[in-house]
Amino acid sequence: MTDKSGSAASSRGTGRRLARIAGATAAVLVLATAGAGAWFYHRLDQNISTFSADGIATSRPPAGPTTTGGGRPVNVLLLGSDTRSDGNGDLGGGEEGVGHSDTAILLHVYADHRHAVGVSIPRDTLVTVPPCKLPDGTWRSERTNQMFNSAFTVGLYPQGNPACTQNTVEALTGLRVDHTIVVDFKGFAAMTDAVHGVDVCVPNDVDSYGIRLTKGRRTLSGQQALDYVRARHGFGDGSDIGRMKRQQAFLSSLIKKVQGQGFDLTTLLPLADAATRSLTVDEELGSAMKLATFAQSLQDIKLADISFVTVPWEYAGARVALVHPDVDTLWELLRQDRTLDGQATAPAGTATPSAPAAPTPSATASPSAGASPSATPGQTRAAEPDATAVPVTVHNASGAGGTAGRAATALRAHGYREVVLGANTKGRNTTTVGYSPGHKAAAEQLAALYPGATVRPDTDADGLVLTLGQDHASGDTSGPVALPSGIPTGISSNTRPADSDLCADLSYG
Repeated sequence: MTDKSGSAASSRGTGRRLARIAGATAAVLVLATAGAGAWFYHRLDQNISTFSADGIATSRPPAGPTTTGGGRPVNVLLLGSDTRSDGNGDLGGGEEGVGHSDTAILLHVYADHRHAVGVSIPRDTLVTVPPCKLPDGTWRSERTNQMFNSAFTVGLYPQGNPACTQNTVEALTGLRVDHTIVVDFKGFAAMTDAVHGVDVCVPNDVDSYGIRLTKGRRTLSGQQALDYVRARHGFGDGSDIGRMKRQQAFLSSLIKKVQGQGFDLTTLLPLADAATRSLTVDEELGSAMKLATFAQSLQDIKLADISFVTVPWEYAGARVALVHPDVDTLWELLRQDRTLDGQATAPAGTATPSAPAAPTPSATASPSAGASPSATPGQTRAAEPDATAVPVTVHNASGAGGTAGRAATALRAHGYREVVLGANTKGRNTTTVGYSPGHKAAAEQLAALYPGATVRPDTDADGLVLTLGQDHASGDTSGPVALPSGIPTGISSNTRPADSDLCADLSYG
């Protein structure tokens, strides 16, 4: 006869032993996982390169509007460097040297963090490159009518000058760039390998410059994926515009692939390791934990809620010119955190309007573009005179007649007592406010009347110098650009929803 009580006691003893073993095993697994996690994060930290904030201009656009819940839009500048140094020549061919930013996408993540739009800027776009820092610590003066991708080469830094490109984008758009990320050939190829290839559509057979691809839907990784997004010759009309369409389609497909595989460790760890080995980022993203936190903030954005748009453009000879006023509308939509059709992503009444205010103290904490640094933390600034008492000289660089006169009338209505008209100057896209020593605060107050205006020192100025660009061709101070009731053609014809068919609209011309 079986002793049930003894059997039960034995079972309880066995259960307790098993529980202890399981508990010990779990503890070991937790510790091992924590150790591996710490080791892996350390490895990723070692992978990441950062660029110094010293090259970021002091006078910057204000941050975007915040919601009542504290949400705020985030602007991320994504740059593809074509440098051949550090082994990248094995993938890209050509000789070693400082690269250009041949791919530039400004990703605007809306305040709800559920919608995003990526704005492609053609590398040949003619822009004004603002003052940028050189390796010897001096600042190169502003240059007009420059190709956009030349900003990356200013100073001939071995790994490029992402700070100069960021300054250029902020001056061009009036949007504050929160983060800048640079990816080289090796990093791009490694990321496509890490996700086991990306689905693409090849619009036609390609056999040019060593690139051989067959027409149709393909899954590409490594060198072939890099060839697909980089090549111009052999695809469509061979233009940079056509290449950007393929890049937008490729990124959409990459996002779909990562989202489809899920945000688990088997997907994310190899991808993170591959990505960080060839990333250069701003200091605020300069650790694996910071990158992971930022990536996690984007996980609720669905593919259907992402769009890509190429800036409204037209050919200017062999280069690309921006089309006004369509491009002004595009920047204003993003400054107001509105979708490309003018809609708010947050519920009505939850967003704080983007006030045309002077930069906050945090926005002016880094060294000035061409200026001596502001007062150090804790140092009291001397009192500055009333801004309306400082003389203002108004120049018209917008290309539109009567702009300076209208601006002078508007400034007098704002209480400015001494406003004089200067000569018309060479056309430029963006508005600037120059100031003589001691008048920085007055310049920032004046710039607040012209959203997106850049403030910079001007040793030749007598007070303030307002130079009006195409972004304020009206000359008035009525506030942000008026948004149209419909989508301007320059925006709608250059927009690609991320969930579009792979083969849709891949070649320009």
